[in-house]
Amino acid sequence: MLTRRSLALAPLAAAALLALSAAGPFAAARADDPATAFIDQAGKDLLEIVNGPGDTPAKQASLQQVIDRIVDVDVIAQFCLGRFWRTATPEQRQAYLQQFHRVLLKNITGKLGEFKGVTFTIGRSVPREADTGVATVIVRPNAAPANVEWVVSTASGSPRIIDVVAEGTSLRLTQRSDYAAYLGQHNSDVGALIAAMKQQADAG
Repeated sequence: MLTRRSLALAPLAAAALLALSAAGPFAAARADDPATAFIDQAGKDLLEIVNGPGDTPAKQASLQQVIDRIVDVDVIAQFCLGRFWRTATPEQRQAYLQQFHRVLLKNITGKLGEFKGVTFTIGRSVPREADTGVATVIVRPNAAPANVEWVVSTASGSPRIIDVVAEGTSLRLTQRSDYAAYLGQHNSDVGALIAAMKQQADAG
């Protein structure tokens, strides 16, 4: 089975994405800072779906479209698999990417009700090698404020989120560590990881 930490975080920090989507007031993004403007607009797009009309399946479909646009899910998925990506067969890679998308969406849509009343403010952006980190402070009811940095890349030609750093911890690095630990316990069998991810995505 996948580790508790892996299941709790979900690929690309579903909880952090939920906090962004459920945020109330948005700080005014600087017009001369594309990364902060991108994060600001991404939050508004998610918020419109989360608080808008429609049943859960309809919202899932809409969220999938927005997530695919604002998050570079395939790049993150490949990063999280690490060196095992090179040894996976083409069929395994395709199946792994499919399950990664499914687990991400499930963990986002499965916790929508837990993030009502969340707000966040956008801070400064800082260069992170070839990417840009956008600092935010997320506040949840009855919880201490959390510092969350969104790592935005333009490598694909347009801004997309490639990592979330929550209280100094990179969530894609944490996910990669969990996957590596699981594979280390299962003879480096990528198929076993895919099966575990499918079981997680299929669970009610």
